[in-house]
Amino acid sequence: MRPLPDTQQLPRALYRAAQVRALDQAAIEQEGIAAEQLMERAGAAAFSALRARWPQAGSILVLAGAGNNGGDGYVLARLAHRQRLGVRLLTLGEHDRLSGPALAAAQAYRDAGGSVEAFTRLPPDAELIVDAMLGTGLERPVSGRWADAVAQCNAARAPVLALDIPSGLHADSGRVLGVAIEAAVTISFIGLKCGLFTGRGPDYCGEVCFDALRVPALIYASEIPAARRIDWPQQQQLLPRWRRSAHKGDLGFVWVVGGDAGMSGAPRLAAEAALRTGAGRVAIVTHPAHAAALNLGRPELMVHGVAETGLLEATPENALETALSRATAVALGPGLGQGAWGQALYRRVLAAAIPLVLDADGLNLLAQAPQRREDWVLTPHPGEAARLLGCSVAEVEADRLGAVRRLQERYGGVVVLKGAGSLIQGPGLRPSAICIDGNPGMASAGMGDALTGIIAALLGQGLEPVLAAEVGVCLHAAAGDRAARRGERGLIASDLIAALQPLLGLTERRAEGRA
Repeated sequence: MRPLPDTQQLPRALYRAAQVRALDQAAIEQEGIAAEQLMERAGAAAFSALRARWPQAGSILVLAGAGNNGGDGYVLARLAHRQRLGVRLLTLGEHDRLSGPALAAAQAYRDAGGSVEAFTRLPPDAELIVDAMLGTGLERPVSGRWADAVAQCNAARAPVLALDIPSGLHADSGRVLGVAIEAAVTISFIGLKCGLFTGRGPDYCGEVCFDALRVPALIYASEIPAARRIDWPQQQQLLPRWRRSAHKGDLGFVWVVGGDAGMSGAPRLAAEAALRTGAGRVAIVTHPAHAAALNLGRPELMVHGVAETGLLEATPENALETALSRATAVALGPGLGQGAWGQALYRRVLAAAIPLVLDADGLNLLAQAPQRREDWVLTPHPGEAARLLGCSVAEVEADRLGAVRRLQERYGGVVVLKGAGSLIQGPGLRPSAICIDGNPGMASAGMGDALTGIIAALLGQGLEPVLAAEVGVCLHAAAGDRAARRGERGLIASDLIAALQPLLGLTERRAEGRA
C-alpha cells in the first residue's frame, strides 16, 4: 500500500466548506462525474489511507452519520468487508432518511453482507475507529448521542481515522463545536479545509492527508482559495540575496523601541532576534534606567537611553527623529508600556513614517486611537486582536480568518494573527496565509518579541511588508521547531533565537550548492 503523503506534498490552497461544496457540484455538473462515483472514490481513498497507516489492523469500527460523510463510511466499510477485515458499523442519526449517494452506499454495503447496528455505546475492544459521523457542514454544537459518541471515541485507546474532517470541528475556523473527535489521521477530499490548519484544528486532526478524487484541475479555477498553507521550506526561497561584497550598510539598520522601566527583556530579545536574522546594525531606544546594562551580554547591540522627556540623553530636541531617520525599519512596542513615557515614544515613531513592526503595547495604544497605514506589520495575539476590533477573544478565535481580514481592512498594511496556525493577511485580494510550522513549546514569554525582531530585520533588508511577514513567521516557527529537538517543555525565546543562525546558515549553504 502507498504511504500517507507528507504534509509538504499537500496542496497549498485552502478552502472554506462552502467552496469545497461548490467544487464538488461543479465536478458533477460540468464534468459529468456522478455523485455516487465521487463517494466511491472518497471511500476508496480513505480505505487506502487506513491500510497504509495501520496495515496490521484486523478489525475496524465505523461510526456513520446520516449524510454524505456517513456514505463515505459505508463505502469504506464495504471495501474492508470484502478484504475480510472484521467490520462493525454503528449508525447515528435518522438512517431511514438516507437519500441519494449515501443511501446507495448503505444499500451496497448491506448487499455485500455488511451488518448495521444503532449506536448505543462504543465497544470496549475497538481496534481502529473510522469517524464518518459529521461532515463539513456542521454549524451548531454537537449534542445528544453524537456528543456521547465523540466523548467515548476520545476516551478509547483505539486510534481514529476521520473522513474529511474530525466530527465536531468547524471546517472554516478550526473551532470546536462543543466536542470534537481527536483523530490520529484525517483524510480530506477535493479541497483542504481552512479549519484543519488553524484554531484548534491542529489539536484534533493528527496527520492530514488529501485526495482530490480525480477532480480535474480546471474545476479549481472557479474558486479563489480562502487561504494558503505556507512553511519554511517554501518561504526560505524568498530571503533577500546577499552580494559577496555586501557590507553592514547594505543589510538594514533596525531600531527597536521599547522597554519601559522594569521591562528591559522584551526589547533585548527583539533586538537580538533582528541581529540573528541578518540585520546589519541594530539599535535599541529604551528607558535610561537599564540602558547601560542592556547590551552587556550582547555588545553588538547599540543602546540609547531616552529620558522621561522623550529625548535622547544629552542631545538636542530633534535627536530622536534624526536617529530614526537613519533606520530602514523599526520594531515598536516590546515592553513599551502604556504610560506617558511609552505614549511619547509611540507618537514620535509613528510621526517618523518609517516602515515598522507594531507589537505588544504598541498595539494596545493603537487600539485606543485607531489609525491606518500601509507600511506597517501588526502582530497581535488574540487578546490584542480583540482589543483592536472591539470584540471578545472568543469572537476572534471563533473565526480567525475573518478576524485577520477585518484587522487588515481597518488598520491597513499587513496583519499577523499569532497562535497555532498563525495567519498573515496582506492587502488586496491576496488570500490569507497560514503557517503550518511551530510547536506548543513556543507558548512562552518572549516568543512574540523574537518574532517582532525577525520581521523587522527582513523589512530592513528590503522585503515588502507582506513578504517580510510571511517569511518571518515561517522562519520563527521553523527555529522554534529546531530548538524543540531537545524537547518542547522548557523551550524559551533565547533557545529559538539561538536556532536562527544555524537555520539560516543551512539555507545559505543550499543556495551556494545550487550556484
